[in-house]
Amino acid sequence: MGKKRQKKAEQQENPSVAEATRIRISQILDQFRAAKDQVYTFEANLSNRERAVVHEVCKKMGMKSKSSGRGNQRRVSVYKNTKKADTAKAKENLTCLKFSEESKLVLQELFANYPPEDGEFGAKVVGNRKGKDSKVRGMKDDIFSMPSMTKEDIKKKVESLNSRIEKAANLRQIVEERSKLPIASFRDVITSSVDSHQVVLVSGETGCGKTTQVPQFLLDHKWGKGEACKIVCTQPRRISATSVAERISYERGGNIGDDIGYKIRLESKGGRNSSVVFCTNGVLLRVLVSRGTTRSKREASNKSAKDDVSNITHIIVDEIHERDRYSDFMLAIIRDILPLHPHLRLIMMSATLDAERFSQYFGGCPIISVPGFTYPVKSFYLEDVLSILKSADNNHIDSAMPSATNKSHELTEDDKAALDEAINLAWTNDEFDPLLDLVYTEGTPEVYNYHDSLTGLTPLMVFAGKGRVGDVCMLLSVGVDCHLQDKNGLTALDWAKQENQQETAELLKGHVESALSDSLEQKQLVDKYLATVNPELIDVVLIEQLLRKICIDSKDGAILVFLPGWDDINKTRERLFANPFFKDSSRFMIISLHSMVPSMEQKKVFKRPPQGCRKIILSTNIAESAITIDDVVYVIDSGRMKEKSYDPYNNVSTLQSSWVSKASSRQREGRAGRCQPGICYHLFSKLRAASLPDFQVPEIRRMPIEELCLQVKLIDPNCKIEDFLRKTLDPPVPETIHNAIIVLQDIGALSVDEQLTELGEKLGCLPVHPLTSKMLFFAILMNCLDPALTLACASDYRDPFTLPVLPNEKKRANAAKFDLASLYGGNSDQLAVIAAFECWKNAKGRGQEAWFCSQYFISSSTMNMLHGMRKQLQSELIRNGFIQEDVSRYSTNAHDPGILHAVLVAGLYPMVGRFLPPRNGKRFHVETATGAKVRLHPHSLIFKLSFKKTDDCPLIVYDEITRGDGGMHIRNCTVVGPLPLLLLATEIVVAPPEDDDEEDDEGDDDDNDGSDAAGEDESDEDEMETDGKLGGNNVEKIMSSPDNSVTTVVDRWLYFGSTALDVAQIYCLRERLSAAVLFKVQHPREVLPPALEASMHAIAHVLSYDGLSSVALPSESVDSLTSMIRATGIDNSAPGRRRGPGQNSNGFLKSLMSHNTQHATPHYHRARLQGFKGKSYGNGTSSQDVGKIPHQRPPMRGPNAVGYNSGTCEQWNPRGDSSKRQRGNASKKQ
Repeated sequence: MGKKRQKKAEQQENPSVAEATRIRISQILDQFRAAKDQVYTFEANLSNRERAVVHEVCKKMGMKSKSSGRGNQRRVSVYKNTKKADTAKAKENLTCLKFSEESKLVLQELFANYPPEDGEFGAKVVGNRKGKDSKVRGMKDDIFSMPSMTKEDIKKKVESLNSRIEKAANLRQIVEERSKLPIASFRDVITSSVDSHQVVLVSGETGCGKTTQVPQFLLDHKWGKGEACKIVCTQPRRISATSVAERISYERGGNIGDDIGYKIRLESKGGRNSSVVFCTNGVLLRVLVSRGTTRSKREASNKSAKDDVSNITHIIVDEIHERDRYSDFMLAIIRDILPLHPHLRLIMMSATLDAERFSQYFGGCPIISVPGFTYPVKSFYLEDVLSILKSADNNHIDSAMPSATNKSHELTEDDKAALDEAINLAWTNDEFDPLLDLVYTEGTPEVYNYHDSLTGLTPLMVFAGKGRVGDVCMLLSVGVDCHLQDKNGLTALDWAKQENQQETAELLKGHVESALSDSLEQKQLVDKYLATVNPELIDVVLIEQLLRKICIDSKDGAILVFLPGWDDINKTRERLFANPFFKDSSRFMIISLHSMVPSMEQKKVFKRPPQGCRKIILSTNIAESAITIDDVVYVIDSGRMKEKSYDPYNNVSTLQSSWVSKASSRQREGRAGRCQPGICYHLFSKLRAASLPDFQVPEIRRMPIEELCLQVKLIDPNCKIEDFLRKTLDPPVPETIHNAIIVLQDIGALSVDEQLTELGEKLGCLPVHPLTSKMLFFAILMNCLDPALTLACASDYRDPFTLPVLPNEKKRANAAKFDLASLYGGNSDQLAVIAAFECWKNAKGRGQEAWFCSQYFISSSTMNMLHGMRKQLQSELIRNGFIQEDVSRYSTNAHDPGILHAVLVAGLYPMVGRFLPPRNGKRFHVETATGAKVRLHPHSLIFKLSFKKTDDCPLIVYDEITRGDGGMHIRNCTVVGPLPLLLLATEIVVAPPEDDDEEDDEGDDDDNDGSDAAGEDESDEDEMETDGKLGGNNVEKIMSSPDNSVTTVVDRWLYFGSTALDVAQIYCLRERLSAAVLFKVQHPREVLPPALEASMHAIAHVLSYDGLSSVALPSESVDSLTSMIRATGIDNSAPGRRRGPGQNSNGFLKSLMSHNTQHATPHYHRARLQGFKGKSYGNGTSSQDVGKIPHQRPPMRGPNAVGYNSGTCEQWNPRGDSSKRQRGNASKKQ
């Protein structure tokens, strides 16, 4: 084993594999993963190191690889994962569930008064299908309605605007500045095109003015004709929607909310009389979906359907090139409704990237290209950087910095026409003056390298063919590309030879050979460098050397360094601080920029440093487009980024470092030329630059799409989801759609034949993920709504914890998070978020918010956002009738650990895993339903916990599995007991009893492809189906006596031991829980029937008593953990408080809890029944104490009263359909 590790280390230190080979391997594996083939075998010509690269890339992509053969015939094969959970080990480590005496009393009373009856709640308690003609309830919001304005009203508004401009000097100055924007000269073109075409695309670079001016052009044009309008403009981000609306209001001298309004998730300004409304893509999408605007032509003829969009005259979709999933989905909807609403106009606005594709998507709509301008930026690649560092004594900046007079801009159609004419005159008539004027006056690379639209000739080819040596020398000196070819494949050198221009030919030949010599020297430098460095990793030494060189060769100018993630930012910062050159804080201001650092730290990047101090910003791609730092002159582009994505083939999220796209690389480069000329250093070779993908993968193809799939069914219940999504510009892969549909079926939003259920309709009406909506319904029934609101908003927005900026703060941050989670019993990352919000809210009320956020590494801005989101989500629940105005009654159990953990299971299911016993002293792994073995992330609070027994296999629920550069891991999770899972899982069945003489002869699993394990799993499932469906004599026999020991299987991979009576009671509770959810969906404002009310009451009691049963305590004592927290110094200086000698270190936190809970550990088995007296369960009315459940019906006679003789396993499915629906590897969302 030692030799293997040594070999692996050597390969990492000396990855001498040609970059072209690395690129080719990655491309082959990308193509294989997208294909239907299950196995791909490389040719037998790969070296040992090249095969090692295959193994490395396969691991990152979630595929398996194995080498076979000997000598020259050794080759590597790649397999797609097919492994399933190891059910044999699950049976060995059987978790037993046994109701406590308190729970038995509760259940005995419940079933004595409300015994189960066959068909009591109907077979289809969750999967009730929507009728064909049922309508989805719409949102009522007049901000999207047409202003009620007469021609006289409009005339007065125009006069008022003109009067304000005449009277205010600042408005006159704004009008003058607007007229100088590049887009100003396109005003008439845009308005006339919109009048004559239903779809128009405005393409222009950032800075041309399209975002703020196009809505005003259209508004003024309509008002000029005396017509009212409703212009809806979408932006991909909240801050963009509000800031642009405020800017336009300012430019027009009005107040936000009058003529110009906005609507974002938490707030809105304006109403029906706002003629222009800005909103996010998600807001408009929800309006379109909830109003059911996509209908057949027959349905569209109906007045109510037509009125949905008849009030909107223009939809402007800005920044479409960002390709977020909402905009792509929204464009597909709008494309469908345009033929049905001829009055509606769609204006798409984009950067120049990929504009033609969007035009073709809308049938070749006209493109209006608006030139932008930036200051010129000189680009260096890895070859150049290595040469610069090699020539340490030469100042590379003086010669490299471009002139400020040569601003780079895109050529307009008029520019191109002028160049075509000038090239033609010079070539055919020897009239050179027009071409020389354009070349010398414009002086941009776009002009130097322009191809004639007919012949493909460039200015250099013309001058070379005509023998104009001086002009050729001038173009070569400014860096013209002499390798360009015309439409016949001829270069400038070819034209000089063909036209017998010997002097010019010799000049060009010498230039090409010199460039080739330099190129060869640079290639050798790159090859030598890449032989010792892995290009997939960040070379902090190279960055340090380059930063030092820039600082030596130049006097001022901020430096922006693009890095993939926080770890790389930390490593680079520590490397710089360790260097005496950068250690002087009076000379260097080193700032980290990441979305999770405190906002005060982020704001430092915009401040200019004092004279003589250089600002160095270490940033993720947040600085690509979201912000502009106006003093940046130099950009160092690592070429890498960390992007959240989704692997539909393995059904896991991914967060890995990867190469950026060409579009992102250009964006980074442009950061150096926003306000003055600059230089960009790309730390990757020109070969790598050429191999980069053109654009980022659209979000709809790299994210789970459960929400979008549910929206499809809300738009048109009769439409197949895959058929609709196929209409998008870049449809998701079928595996992504399949995975999403499985999740929606698991939670009852869709039936097995993909029909929308009533529950699905209600899940879709809330502005959160469908899984989160179902958690909220459950929390309402359990009177545990408040923490569920926090979880719902945090999962939809972001984690409130900030990253510690200083190295010595890391332990304090971890201890602070643990301290917060311990308020709810610990063993949970999610509970830390809930506790953090409650403590923050109460600290704010005491005036201690700033201190609390500082000590516990909490983002105040994130908490304020979560506070607003909670209020809005709460309002949605009230508006839909799910809760009443007095919301406090729905949170009486908010601090009960057992119930709270059940709410977590409701929100995170089906993301369930189990700990595997540690072996050979290693840390435990978590096994998931697919059989994947994943690790806990070191940042998780559960990472350092160990359990008392080696055979303990506790359960966890988690938000997602992420495959990162270091393998697969779970970052946020909670240890839970089996009872919530048995109540809330999709399916439970009773496993058939095994014969005593049966033995497993399968042998060890094949770790490479998992085929043996998969086959074994399938045979187990087949046996279970046969026993359950075709007679099931064994199962019926084992369930015939209440004290018989039975094994219950959850979702076909988790095994639990219990008694027949307990399992029968669990099934009855499952059915009643599902019936209660469906009742509240169908009748949200009505009180639950007595039987369901009493059942919800009993479930809450049982969860309080036994919700955390079978959860083992960590072997490390709580006292030692508390000591660790105390040692960090947290809570040492709480404002206005003195710590007594024996005071608990988290006493301050406990004082912040609105209801001081005494549950120091997860064990909560001895709650008093009286603690629930007077609590209600989802009705908003008080119910009786559990010991006094009213006798509404006579009790049943005989043993069937508790349902333990109920027959086959088929009846045990809360979904109402057969529990035998096949589930593939991707059946679970992970």
